[in-house]
Amino acid sequence: MSETSKAVRVGIEGVFYSLTHVPDLVRYGSKPSREIRANPSLVEELSRKLRSFADATAYAPHQVFIGNITPNELSRLPKPWYDNLLERALPKGAFGDVVEQESFYGLLSQADQFNLVSLCEPWFWDRMTKPDEAARLRLKSFAEVESLVRKGALPLYSGNKLVGAFEPGHTEDANLTAEVLLENLAAKVTAAHSLRALLDSLRLNPREVDYVISCSEEAVGDRYNRGGGNLAKAIAEEGGCENASGSDTKAFCAGPLYAMIHGASLIQSSVCNRVAIVAGGSLAKLGMKFESHLKKGMPILEDVLGGFAVILGPVKAGEACLRLDSTAFHPVRAGGSPQAMAEFLVEKPLAKRGMKLTDVDRYAVELHNPEITVPSGSGDVPRTNYLTLAALAFMRGQIKKDQMEDFVRGRGMVGYAPTQGHIPSAIVYLGHALDALRKGEIKNALFISKGSLFLGRMTQLSDGCSFLVERNED
Repeated sequence: MSETSKAVRVGIEGVFYSLTHVPDLVRYGSKPSREIRANPSLVEELSRKLRSFADATAYAPHQVFIGNITPNELSRLPKPWYDNLLERALPKGAFGDVVEQESFYGLLSQADQFNLVSLCEPWFWDRMTKPDEAARLRLKSFAEVESLVRKGALPLYSGNKLVGAFEPGHTEDANLTAEVLLENLAAKVTAAHSLRALLDSLRLNPREVDYVISCSEEAVGDRYNRGGGNLAKAIAEEGGCENASGSDTKAFCAGPLYAMIHGASLIQSSVCNRVAIVAGGSLAKLGMKFESHLKKGMPILEDVLGGFAVILGPVKAGEACLRLDSTAFHPVRAGGSPQAMAEFLVEKPLAKRGMKLTDVDRYAVELHNPEITVPSGSGDVPRTNYLTLAALAFMRGQIKKDQMEDFVRGRGMVGYAPTQGHIPSAIVYLGHALDALRKGEIKNALFISKGSLFLGRMTQLSDGCSFLVERNED
């Protein structure tokens, strides 16, 4: 391998994804909570359309997410997927898992260092499989939990049963309300779960991780520093990475790919030997499109918290790597049109390496599940992005007009990720890409993410970045 090749390649050691099924937290999503305040009877209507853990596990897009079936297999399955659940679906996959709500409540309590989470003792013992963990939890009687709720704590439910309470961190700080702290602690524990599972699958000692980068969307702080962070270090601590430090990377939906580039750069520059990229679920986005789903008689599909972890390390022969010489960023001057995004994040970086759009085997874009977005009028986001790439290839004379659909089918894929903001943005394909690279089914994949900076009311700009993943053959 040449010195130049060594300088631009960073190894991708593995990835793990988690989906935490939390139907009884849907009411605390940003959209449902606002509508419920205006119309409390919505709670009952919403509860009738919540899925069981078995149904959430057997939902085909979730099985793609955790690696039990491929995106290609999903595209051939009958729709609607929520009415055609898979038989014998397992909650553990090739590179991920689906976590039950009861287990999540336990993780939430175990990770709580400030006595915010209380669980009902009788309910807890009915479901406890590891009694030795009880010492780490804050268990109370049902009457004590009821009293906390009356005093202003956020109730935690399992079906229609009160099973716990989440207390605010400060009575006068809007950034330390129970709702905000639940969002932040949920992100911490779902990311830490993915990190621990990945380290276990790689048989890697957590002490070997030098740095952790979190790209979760939550703003962790207080009234004096409402988005200060550092969620990454909290996740590193929870994951047992005692030799690691860390920091947060924020870029709305583009955060995961920025974090990957930052982590790879730390390794390439010899600052670190091994870096973990992590993200937890976005509780605020639970039930975001629930109204349109209810109107169409669908189950509530936005009932899961997504999380993932990636380990980056030294490049190895025959293994997947991220090429830093393929990275691209969306500059201020680019503007926010779909064509401009495609030109700056796809065409220009490929041209640097003498490649055309048709030299990429697979494109990973925003892979939102269309079964969630189409009923609400948001459209099929992945297909729209792939059509933009196909149109650019046609405009550059790389394909004919009647080949555009073949381009979309062959180099794109159907969306399967839950609407969790940062989670669907390309990174969810990494597990499938690593598998396809190992099997020789593809030789490369281009990961493209976009971010909506205008949501913060500080600029009208869009954002984005991209990079190429390939198998290291040197």
